[in-house]
Amino acid sequence: MNSIPISALVSILVLLVIISGFFSGSETALMSLNRYRLRHQANNGHKAAQRTAKLLEKPDRLISLILLGNNFVNILASAIATVIALRLMGEAGIAVATGLLTIIILVFAEVTPKTFATRRAEKFAFIASAVYGPLMIATYPLVAATNWVSTLILKLLKTDAVSDDEHLSSEELRTVLNETAGMIPQRHREMLVNILDLGTVSVNDIMVPRNEVVGVDLAAPWDEVLQQLSASTHSRLLMYRESIDNVVGFLYLRNLLEAVRTGKITRQYVESVIREPYFIPEGTTLTVQLLNFQREKRRMGLVVDEYGDIQGMLTLEDILEEIVGEFDNDPQISPPEIRPQPDGSYIVDGTAQVRNLNRSLNWALPSEGPKTLNGIVVEHFENFPPQGAVFTLNGHSMTILAVEDNKVQQVRIDPALQDESEEENRSSRAAAGD
Repeated sequence: MNSIPISALVSILVLLVIISGFFSGSETALMSLNRYRLRHQANNGHKAAQRTAKLLEKPDRLISLILLGNNFVNILASAIATVIALRLMGEAGIAVATGLLTIIILVFAEVTPKTFATRRAEKFAFIASAVYGPLMIATYPLVAATNWVSTLILKLLKTDAVSDDEHLSSEELRTVLNETAGMIPQRHREMLVNILDLGTVSVNDIMVPRNEVVGVDLAAPWDEVLQQLSASTHSRLLMYRESIDNVVGFLYLRNLLEAVRTGKITRQYVESVIREPYFIPEGTTLTVQLLNFQREKRRMGLVVDEYGDIQGMLTLEDILEEIVGEFDNDPQISPPEIRPQPDGSYIVDGTAQVRNLNRSLNWALPSEGPKTLNGIVVEHFENFPPQGAVFTLNGHSMTILAVEDNKVQQVRIDPALQDESEEENRSSRAAAGD
């Protein structure tokens, strides 16, 4: 090496620093790629993406190749820098060469290329994959031997050398969706998040309570039955005898169209087209129930408790509304059981579901216990409160307006109280101004 001109050694050293920077930057680029985007591109026939994805199928071999190349280049660069320093400055040049080379490698072969790679990860990775493909084949024996030794050491340390496959939990997927602002419309993002929530919400949370279920009593006089059928605003009705506990089944009004047209609608005909009831165990998650509706080819069912008593009714539309929002109402308009007042408060029916209150008004009332506002009030007082009783829940002042038939009928709810510290700060500023 002493016969090689210094200018040539310097040129080789510069080239080695550039190659070292390529190894460092490509490692960062390949490891920071968006794997889901890469998989999508590869599935759509993108050649560079396919080549890169194939390399990343065995990341241990790829990292071994990069580290072998990078370390070899850095050691060779150190040796050449030492030779240059000895020829220019003698023994004293070794320390100078070590310091300068450390700074040069740190700046030009580590920090700069890795920073660039994080900003242009995809382009850098696609270029690097074209280099690493042939290089992987050429250095296979050396890379395989290195991996074998590494695996042996990991086994001695009782550590599995194979990492787990990538899996996202629902919370991690929620974070990914929230970070896609600007790429996915907000409405679509909300729907996807609502789908994730289906697994945490049970049928009890959204069912129509037993006392609000609309049905037709087949034991009533035939004229009353016809009147209820003709006045119904629903396309499917629950049919029972005397009590909802004696349920007969569900009637699809479209099955009566031909009989109505021909004028041959009779009690016997109506009962003949009633479909047998479908029961849903309470506590079933919406994800499971949605699949059950699909499998059973049903659109509605009765929620029953462990004793078989009917608790309420659930329809397919109820589950879909959890994903896309209300079908019939303007999303900007509060549900009918929530009535805004001029002073900013709300008069709310006791039957209003806590989930609807929280979603419609962006509140945070507790939803783990009672499912309705009436249930929350009774749980708080541990009894039926008198009219005019006032209490505070999660910062909201609630006034009982009406209690009838062992049920809280109406409650006035004020907006959340302001933070006490803010009130104190305003008082302090007012006092200072005086």
